[in-house]
Amino acid sequence: MATVVATVLDEERPDPISEPAATDPRGRLSQLLATRPDLVITALLVVAVVLVQGLNIDNFPTVSDDEGTYLAQAWAIQHGKGLAHYSYWYDHPPLGWVQIAALSWIPALIWHGPLVVMHARVIMLPVSAAGTALTYLVGRRINLPRWAAALAAVVFGLSPLSVTMQREIYLDNFAAVWMLAAFACALSPRRHLWHHIAAGLCAAVSVLSKETMLITAPALVMAVWRGTDKATRKFSLVGFFIAFSTIGAQYLLYAVLKGELFPGAGHNSLIGALQYQLGRGGSGNILKAGSVSNMTLHWWLVRDPLLIYAGTAAALAALAVRRLREIGVAAVLLVAVAMRPNGYLPAMYVIQVIPFFALAIAGMADTGVRGLLRLRFGVLGRLDWLGLGRWRLGPRDLVAVLAIALAGVVAPQWEAGDETADTAYSNNEYVAAADWIRANIPDPAHQRIVVDDAMWLDTVRDGFQPGLGAIWFYKVDLDPAVTRTLPHGWQDLDYVVLTSIIRQDPNGLPTVRAAIAHSTTVATFGTGQQQITIQKVDHTGSGQ
Repeated sequence: MATVVATVLDEERPDPISEPAATDPRGRLSQLLATRPDLVITALLVVAVVLVQGLNIDNFPTVSDDEGTYLAQAWAIQHGKGLAHYSYWYDHPPLGWVQIAALSWIPALIWHGPLVVMHARVIMLPVSAAGTALTYLVGRRINLPRWAAALAAVVFGLSPLSVTMQREIYLDNFAAVWMLAAFACALSPRRHLWHHIAAGLCAAVSVLSKETMLITAPALVMAVWRGTDKATRKFSLVGFFIAFSTIGAQYLLYAVLKGELFPGAGHNSLIGALQYQLGRGGSGNILKAGSVSNMTLHWWLVRDPLLIYAGTAAALAALAVRRLREIGVAAVLLVAVAMRPNGYLPAMYVIQVIPFFALAIAGMADTGVRGLLRLRFGVLGRLDWLGLGRWRLGPRDLVAVLAIALAGVVAPQWEAGDETADTAYSNNEYVAAADWIRANIPDPAHQRIVVDDAMWLDTVRDGFQPGLGAIWFYKVDLDPAVTRTLPHGWQDLDYVVLTSIIRQDPNGLPTVRAAIAHSTTVATFGTGQQQITIQKVDHTGSGQ
């Protein structure tokens, strides 16, 4: 990815007008800034984003079950156990956690955290760095000036919502970066056939990282159309679609070759997984108070209301600006899908929208500035009515005043949000519970412990048998391969680590519910929603 960015920036640097004289007093940074300003600006933006996102990355936000799931699936690939730590059931295309597995060497070079998920979050820093650079690059390729492209990159990487979500190990972060790369290639000023083929390849990798990124495909096709010359457009479009379909078809081919395309007895299937995803209960109307979708929206607004409101407004306005239209279409399509009355809206969905909101906001800011600079104030610009007889208000002065005012509104809110992200400790309960298990449960190789996926790899690291000793709580009741090993049901379990994630789901998991009902609390960490208790199952049938 870094190579692609560097190559593209090289293409866009201005032709050198003259070589600096040998006696030029300017320093190397000044010379570099003069000859390759985009590269210098991008480097500074990437450093700023990595510093803010990297600080306290392990302690905030709270580790999630999804992060643990993707890490466990990456662990399965690394250890030759297939595409998942249990049976792969086509919940998502596997390319996302294949990338996580490929980057898993990075945390070991830097830091060993107390919890595997906390430790592994370092993987996301190069992903955020690539996303920041690509946001700037796409901004330049939709004809934004450098200040506006930099603004887009700042919004993408430093919004409190971005800082929170982009440091978590979500497939959406990988997918969003690859889609940005696809837009950058599609809008390449060279209009080379291979750039459009590369756009198709990047788009396919994006969709195979997180399938919902397919929603933005119409906008990307529009970008390819605009980024091609009329004389060679048909070749570019054919190359784009062949590249996209060739890579994308590998997922379908995998299911066919494994005999898992269609549902059948005794195996998972791609079509069966699709039927489940399409038939699963929605999270309600996003605009209806009390629905799960509305609570998700509220959580996004708590983190950064300016990004959500300004991004939505800018995306709609961008539809009317030709050079921003593809960005606006991508954002509006994503927003429209989020607003389905009975659709399923996970919290990480906003990650896919953030880069397009950032580019739309910066694009509309640039459009507004261009409009203001064309204004003629005439007599209205005279400020003698304020006692400033020699002063006149010009368009540039108005732009400066508005910029300062907006910065005064945004900066305090972002500073407070980012300060929380960089100072809060949200994982103390998980760390304490993992430490207690490590110190107090003897002979883990012959114990069965039920945990959520946020702790699954920690219990495996502590010696519990992967899969049947350390058991992901969903699998106790829903995976026949696990259920067959529990002939006595809950009495075959030894411990349950009761977290907020498990407390939300046991009603559909009778064996887990029975194990909790026949258990005794042996350790408690924290209070309220974040409380974690270690439950020791009483095999005699009592408990409290």
